[in-house]
Amino acid sequence: MSKLMSAKTKEILLGPLAKNNPITVQVLGICSALAVTAKLEPAVVMGISVTIIVAFGNVIISLLRNTIPNRIRIIVQLVVIAALVTIVSEILKAFAYDVSVQLSVYIGLIITNCILMGRLEAFAMSNRPWESFIDGLGNGFGYAWILVAVAFFRELLGSGTLFGYQVIPQALYDAGYHNNGLMILPPMALILVACIIWVHRAKDKELQE
Repeated sequence: MSKLMSAKTKEILLGPLAKNNPITVQVLGICSALAVTAKLEPAVVMGISVTIIVAFGNVIISLLRNTIPNRIRIIVQLVVIAALVTIVSEILKAFAYDVSVQLSVYIGLIITNCILMGRLEAFAMSNRPWESFIDGLGNGFGYAWILVAVAFFRELLGSGTLFGYQVIPQALYDAGYHNNGLMILPPMALILVACIIWVHRAKDKELQE
């Protein structure tokens, strides 16, 4: 077990959560962060979906890396991602249809997510399956927690709910409180992501250089 979770493996897993986060540091996957974070539920599902796809995509490409001709490696990577996205999409339609409808075309657009192609090309093509799987999990979790954080504030302040359940007391509404409609508009997602990036870079001196 210690070999499986060595210091290097822990760094691969934990690095993308903060100092090498795919959204706040690498600035990848911004489009979906803006598109699916008006509500918490689709943000969580999107985060889980991307994590599963990038983790298993990494493993598959790592297993095949020595047999893939260099001139068609991008095509092979796209085929692997497309197959995994199709599987995830069909599972969502079967078991979480309402969420699948909310995510609409964005599940299909995972195929074009820069995080996936970046990890397959930069990591899985040159590392073993276990390290590639951990790298996929780390980058997936790093991507997911940003989506969840943005969706939490957008749904709470924009709709007064979390996961569709009202959490702001009715008494506040009776006293004159109003939901902030700006929070559910796409520009607010960009502002929240920008705020997270600002706080992240302000706390990490290495990112300021």
